Amino acid sequence: MPTVLDTYIENRFRVQPNHANNNGTLHGGHLMKWLDEIGAMSAMRFAGETCVTARVNELDFERPIGIGDTALVEAYVYDAGRTSVHVALRAWREEPRSGETEKTTESSFTFVAIDEENRSTPVPELTVETDEGEQLRRRALKS
Repeated sequence: MPTVLDTYIENRFRVQPNHANNNGTLHGGHLMKWLDEIGAMSAMRFAGETCVTARVNELDFERPIGIGDTALVEAYVYDAGRTSVHVALRAWREEPRSGETEKTTESSFTFVAIDEENRSTPVPELTVETDEGEQLRRRALKS
C-alpha cells in the first residue's frame, strides 16, 4: 500500500511576465493550475489510476510571487476515502539565485480515481510508515 512519502512530489515553475496579473505578480489562476497538476500527479501516484479534480477544499493566498521568482509547489496525499484522494498542497516563492524561500499559499484538493470508462474506482488504503510521513499527515489534517 502506498505511503504518504510515496506520494510526495515537489516541482518548480519559473514565473514569467505572461504569468503575471495587473499587479505584476503571479496570477492566482496560474498558481491554481500548477497546484492542480502537481496534486493530480500525487493522487495518481497513490491511486495507481487516473485521478480527476473533484473539489478545491481550501485555497489561501498568503503573499504574492513576483516575476522572475520561482514558484515551488509541493503535494502529498494525506487521506483517502473509498474512491477519493485528499492532497495537501503548499507553494513558496523561491529566489532563484539564493534559494531563499517564503511560503505563499496553502491548499488542499480532493481528487477521484477513475477507470477506463470514466467511472469512479476504489483507491488503496493510505499507510504512514515514518515519523516524517506522520508529521506531514498531521500538518495537513490541522489545516
